[in-house]
Amino acid sequence: MLRCRGLEKRFGNVIAVAGLDLAVEPGETFGLLGPNGAGKSTTIRMALGITRPDAGEVEIVGHGAPTDPAVRRVIGYAPQELALYDELTPVENLRFFGRLQGLTGRRLAERIEWALAFAALEDRRRDRVATFSGGMKRRLNLACAAIHDPELLLLDEPTVGVDPQSRNHLFETVERLAAAGKTIIYTTHYMEEAERLCRRVAIIDRGRVLACDSVAALIGVHGGRSVVETELAGTAGELAAAIGSVADGVLRFEADDAGAAVQRLAAAGVSYRALHVRRPDLEAVFLELTGRRLRDA
Repeated sequence: MLRCRGLEKRFGNVIAVAGLDLAVEPGETFGLLGPNGAGKSTTIRMALGITRPDAGEVEIVGHGAPTDPAVRRVIGYAPQELALYDELTPVENLRFFGRLQGLTGRRLAERIEWALAFAALEDRRRDRVATFSGGMKRRLNLACAAIHDPELLLLDEPTVGVDPQSRNHLFETVERLAAAGKTIIYTTHYMEEAERLCRRVAIIDRGRVLACDSVAALIGVHGGRSVVETELAGTAGELAAAIGSVADGVLRFEADDAGAAVQRLAAAGVSYRALHVRRPDLEAVFLELTGRRLRDA
């Protein structure tokens, strides 16, 4: 659905994107992760046709370059900074953005009703957006991006600043869009979102894709080993000390297969009161590849 080949973009002496290649397949939800300044926003702006690359090309497969206004009609964009008019109602916001996308008459009216139901805002259709909670605004922001039924949706940090209940509702709406066959590019700072929603994830830093694969494959290659910590029931014996490090009555060791390691521990007669296994996750992958934690970057 989206192809980026050799994308490069400079702003003065700053290299924002440096030879980036990316391919997003039709119908997949694709995660884009990277620290601040990694080039995510610039890449998205080039995918939207807003920013022209200095080198390389962007193609919406089957349609052409997004610099063509007709091609941009197949794209929906929900920016991190809310693109809503607070003094208007949800209906008025949806009508405005629908008309920008060429919707009129009965089709526009149908899509507005769809969007209100999609965002669960039917009963607030006549209220000004200024009175809405953060979660309600996020839902409307997403509905405005999807009002024209685009094939490709670019969602930039769509759950920033919302409560857990609203975040779960947004997850469900994204999953509904994916089930309807939409291609979705999803940027986030929350690893659990990428793990839940995305079929594949690209980790970007310094304008390049460092790794791109399924979450499970990325963890398998870059996540490292599981860490097992056990609170010993008695004093540490030679066997426990041989297995790993012991400090303050806690045995700590790494293992490729945590389950098998715990079974061997029990079979060896090491008794413990509590056990905790920390398996590698996407956060560990990000740290391994970039040297930074995503939320602190």
